[in-house]
Amino acid sequence: MSLAVVSEHTDDERDVIERLRGAREKINSELSKVIIGQKQVIEELLIGLFSGGHCLITGAPGLAKTLLVQSVSDLFHLKFSRIQFTPDLMPADITGTEILEQNEEGQRKMVFVPGPIFANVVLADEINRTPPKTQSALLEAMQEKQVTAAGRRMPLEPPFFVLATQNPIEMEGTYPLPEAQLDRFMFNIMVEYLPEDEEVAVVMQTTGAAVDALKPIFEGSELIAFRDAVRSVPIAEDVARYAVRLASASRPHEANTPSFINDWVNWGAGLRAGQYLVLGGKARALLNGQSHVSIEDIRAMAHPTMRHRILVNYRAEADGVSVETVIDKLLETVQPPA
Repeated sequence: MSLAVVSEHTDDERDVIERLRGAREKINSELSKVIIGQKQVIEELLIGLFSGGHCLITGAPGLAKTLLVQSVSDLFHLKFSRIQFTPDLMPADITGTEILEQNEEGQRKMVFVPGPIFANVVLADEINRTPPKTQSALLEAMQEKQVTAAGRRMPLEPPFFVLATQNPIEMEGTYPLPEAQLDRFMFNIMVEYLPEDEEVAVVMQTTGAAVDALKPIFEGSELIAFRDAVRSVPIAEDVARYAVRLASASRPHEANTPSFINDWVNWGAGLRAGQYLVLGGKARALLNGQSHVSIEDIRAMAHPTMRHRILVNYRAEADGVSVETVIDKLLETVQPPA
């Protein structure tokens, strides 16, 4: 295996890394006041935030998806904005619009009124309930970190994250996100039902006295520093090559593609999958106190990174094969470096 080159960190960088490693416990401690269980969901969401990526959160109604996003935003002392996506929502309702304004001298001029996209954390609630025309209003902001409106390009204040939720069980009145937009999300985080004991704890907590508000423990500037620290984590070339091979093996009818991919998959993961596998692996390694990225870090990121980038076909559905099964078989088939 190729050896990673471990760079020497300055005192400031080491301080940021230590704060990042300590951030996990502080965040979990605060979130436990309002969120019970869902440890893997919280970990994947934090990895996405520390990596600077957008996250799609998928789960049935009532599983605290919206509460989780708002709570994480509160902990980082960030400007939070919530957009409830509905079938009649228009792009200008997201980006903003121009209005005619009259000053004290009676002069009139067009003034741009920023929309809810101008925030640090934007919660796109039930994003699949609005038509593609409105969904596309997020594309430029997610990729370019800017908004073009009223003939001007306006940069968005960093850090900027889109955390979108969607309900996977209701299809009527929904508009599935196109693959081009799905690919802009670093992770698709699945929120499952809680075990019985944790569900009882939720019922007891939510039907009792109100809990105290969460206290901000980090500034937005610290989140930017955390993102830079994540990118500085070294990775061996062979580990990065393993991430690339996982992504490329999901593409049907390519060289060295496993036969089950050709049978079950219409479209595989693109280049961003490899990038986000590595970036997520770096954040996970740093949070776990490791000095470099391991194969296990890459494998742990496979499901949230690839589940929304692999499109299974009708044959897979007829065989009862889900995208989760395909990813599991990929992890079994693609051999890591010795």
